Parts: sequence; structure tokens; C-alpha cells
Amino acid sequence: MRLRVRIASLIVVAASIGAVSACGSSAAAQSPRSAPARTSVPAARAPTSAGPSPRPSASPAIGVTGAPRGVKAKGAVLADAVTGQVLWARAAGTERPMASVTKVMTALLVLESGDLGQEIQVPKAAFSYAWKYGGESAALHPGDVLTVGELLEALLLPSGADAAYTLANAYGPGLKAFVARMNVTAVRMGMAQTQFTSPDGLPYPTETSTYSTPSDLLTLGLAAMRYPVFRSIVDQRFYQLRKGPGHHAYWWDNTNDLIGSYQGALGIKTGYTDDAGHCLLFEATRNGRTLIGAVLGSPATGPAAGSQDAVRMLNWGFGLHRAG
Repeated sequence: MRLRVRIASLIVVAASIGAVSACGSSAAAQSPRSAPARTSVPAARAPTSAGPSPRPSASPAIGVTGAPRGVKAKGAVLADAVTGQVLWARAAGTERPMASVTKVMTALLVLESGDLGQEIQVPKAAFSYAWKYGGESAALHPGDVLTVGELLEALLLPSGADAAYTLANAYGPGLKAFVARMNVTAVRMGMAQTQFTSPDGLPYPTETSTYSTPSDLLTLGLAAMRYPVFRSIVDQRFYQLRKGPGHHAYWWDNTNDLIGSYQGALGIKTGYTDDAGHCLLFEATRNGRTLIGAVLGSPATGPAAGSQDAVRMLNWGFGLHRAG
């Protein structure tokens, strides 16, 4: 019952996130590149667009019968993204490592801070950071100058730890300050069972240092998906950035197997480490119904284990009928 009451309040929590920020999002990859290269983000520059969009108005409750079959994740939850109604949960309040799902919080802080057209130079340390800790890389070239919007593409699609480092270093400023902001924001959002020790979810200082719960990740997902630019990024199968003044050409594929293969999939973010297993924060819409969910600890039976669990949950959820 506590879980049901808490999830039902997530929409209110997510809405409060947008009120904190006067900035927001735009199609950042199309932003002009006229400003000189910078390694930090001045607060004086105006944001590129308005803040997050509101969720649609509440719809009738869904009548829940049975449970999804074959879900192997250790922790999972599925909810109506509009009303917050929990449809099914398994150990949704149990803390587990979340791997690169962490990057959703990194993106959220960047979106709150604003100005997606601002340019940042990729530091040399970003490459060595990703290499040292065995993180996924967007293959960023040190010295390249990219907009914040382009770095968000590199962060969320190929899950680049080098992009996470670059953004955190600029917006902290520095990783330590940025991680502190992540934890303060988690508390403000009501994510009481979440802790961050990095901007990317890499397994250090220990395999379980950065953790969350399926319930807390719903809060995070609802808040992030209210930003149009975030939604537009995580809904892409790939992103191409052609070579331009001050930067190389890049091609980034989305690590989320749902995009392009599951009808109505909108995002959100994958994660994997040996200890965390396969993790996925996801959202999809069909026939006017939008569902959001999370799986943590899907067994490493293959690279798509998390998305396979998500498909089982979504198919079941979309098959439910409205109450009454």
C-alpha cells in the first residue's frame, strides 16, 4: 500500500522539478555554433527555450488482473505514466545498483541548468576516465568543441562515460560537486533510497556504491521525460553529427533495444554492469495509454535481457482494460 500511495504522487513530484528551473530544452543539436569554445558554462547566458511540458490530464484507472509472465528481473515496477497508478511491482523498494541508468539524473541536472547551445571543449581527462573505469564511450575526441545538446546525445544514446565526465566537469564544476548536486536533487525529488557516487553509474568505489530502487527510478523517469529535448533524444535509433568547425564527425547508436523494435517505445535508458545485471528505465505508448517502468537486475542471458523483461511487462500492461 505504501508503494501504491507513493507512486500515485510521482506526477506531483515530477511537476515540481520543472518549477525549480527557469531553463529547459530545445533541439540543441541544431543550435548555432557562433560562440567561442569554452570549458565551463556561464550562468549569465539565457536559456534556449521554456521548461518541461506538463503531463496529459489524468485518465480513468486501469483494472488490474493477473501479472506479467516470464519477468526475470530482481526488481521491477510498471505504472501508468499519466495517473501514477502502479499496475505491477516486484521488490520495487529494494535498493540495487542501476549502472548507466544513472545518466538520466546527469541529463536532468544539465537540462535544469540550461542553455543547450552552450559550447564545451572535451577535456583530455574524459578519455582517460572512461578507459580507466571500463565505461561505455561515445568516442569523443579530446579538444573537440561540442554543444551541450550534442553532449546529451553522446550521453544518452551510446551511454558515453566520456560525455558524462565532460558535462559533470563543466556543470559541477568538477565531478565531486556535480555528484553532490545529484544527491541533493534526489533528496528534493523524494528519491530517499537512491545514492550517486558518479555521473555515469560505473562500479566504483564499489559495485554497489551507486544504487536506486524501481520506485525511485519512476520518479526520475517521469521528471526527465517532461523535457521535450530529452524525449526527442531517447526516442532516436541513432544520431549523426557531421564534421564541423572544431569537432570531428560522430555517429551514435541507441543502446535501448526497444527503440525501433517495439511499437510505441519512447525511451528511456539502459544500464549494465556485472553486479547490476541488465537495467532499463522505459516508457511506451499505445492507443492513448502511456506506461512507464523500470527493471533492475535482469540476468545476463544476453544483451537484450532488460528489454525482454520490459516487453513482457508492457504487453501485459497494454492488454489491461479500463476499470468499470
